[in-house]
Amino acid sequence: MWHLYLLLDIASLSVPFLFSFHPKLKFYKLWKYFFPATFIMMAFFIPWDIIFTQNGIWGFNEMYLSGITIANLPLEEWLFFICIPYACLFTLYAFKNLLPKFSFSNKVTAIVYYSLQTVLIATLLYFYDRWYTAINFGYAIVLLALVFNYKRECLKVFFPVFAILLIPFFIVNGFLTGSWIHEQVVWYNDAENLGIRVGTVPIEDSIYAMTMLLTIFVLMEKFKEKYPSKPIEN
Repeated sequence: MWHLYLLLDIASLSVPFLFSFHPKLKFYKLWKYFFPATFIMMAFFIPWDIIFTQNGIWGFNEMYLSGITIANLPLEEWLFFICIPYACLFTLYAFKNLLPKFSFSNKVTAIVYYSLQTVLIATLLYFYDRWYTAINFGYAIVLLALVFNYKRECLKVFFPVFAILLIPFFIVNGFLTGSWIHEQVVWYNDAENLGIRVGTVPIEDSIYAMTMLLTIFVLMEKFKEKYPSKPIEN
């Protein structure tokens, strides 16, 4: 089973990659925005990952890994930060382009935002001494506040699509955290999180996924504004 994590990465990427060239989607034209945005996200998330791994806040089961490591992180973990965002951002832009009305109103967006911030802030104040919860929720609070105040249109699209993305997210993370297999691919020290799990997935992982994807989405939208694609001349 050493290849399981790698297979999950590849499986998550495969279908979105193939459909990136569909004439109605053309996600490949957004690569020039996606990859810089993803690398910027990784510049924060990878050091976070390395530090947490070194301090036993989470770790990896070698039985499910190829054995190749970069900066003490499994190759599969590096690929996770490219394959999963690619699949999710492809889905987000598919909704955005094919179903432009699939978005929240300003009122619903505000309700979701304030409700989410209330839960995050209250939880952080009470569980500030748990590292995964604290760093994860702290970043989410700051990111959401910035986007809500300066790029609110992104949240109107992001919130409803992310709610749908949570379904495949819990399936993939379920495999990684021990659902349907003998042992965990990724294990967590529950002393550093809330200890609340959806199946086998720590609840913090959903916020982690949200901030990872929202970071990329907002950066892509900023890059699109700053460096718009030039129309093709006949």
